[in-house]
Amino acid sequence: MEGMVKNYQQRFRRVKDEMERWEALQSRLLSQFRNASSIVDRLQAIQRSANYGPLNSINGVKDAVFRKQMESLGAIFRCMNTTLEEFHLIVLSLEKMHRDGKQLVSRGSALAITTKQLQLRIGVKPSLAYCLDGLLSLHDMHQSEYVLKSSVVSALSSLTLKSSSSDLSALHQLLVDQPNIPKEEVQSIFDIIFAEDIC
Repeated sequence: MEGMVKNYQQRFRRVKDEMERWEALQSRLLSQFRNASSIVDRLQAIQRSANYGPLNSINGVKDAVFRKQMESLGAIFRCMNTTLEEFHLIVLSLEKMHRDGKQLVSRGSALAITTKQLQLRIGVKPSLAYCLDGLLSLHDMHQSEYVLKSSVVSALSSLTLKSSSSDLSALHQLLVDQPNIPKEEVQSIFDIIFAEDIC
């Protein structure tokens, strides 16, 4: 039993590494989103001839500026989609760790691990059930957050030619907040899993 808990703790160390990757991707996505928002925010102004003043005398200047901005926006959206794919890889990794953790318990059940034993704590170590539930919770949180991030990027794309500053600001805030990942809950899971390291 103690060996199985240690096995789970090793999984959670890998989860911590994935959380660090997630935070790095979060910073990258926010930067990409700000860059895309800046372009989207000025597209309407770029399409108004009145904003070009004397430059209107240059044939095709408005179209050239608009086309260049759309090319830049397209490149940023491609980068954002790549970042989203990397978020998805982390979600898949968390799912695999949970699935492997369930298999570990299933294999253990062949050695007559009972429900009571799954709930049993050994000293300050967490129970096997808590470890398994923790992996599931972390996967579910990050899966939901990945879906939200994908939706926000998709919404930004659909707002390209009809956005308002308030829409862009609201979408940006959703990305900043990461509402599906309560930091206190994540930290409490790690605190319990690694309780022996703290003592």
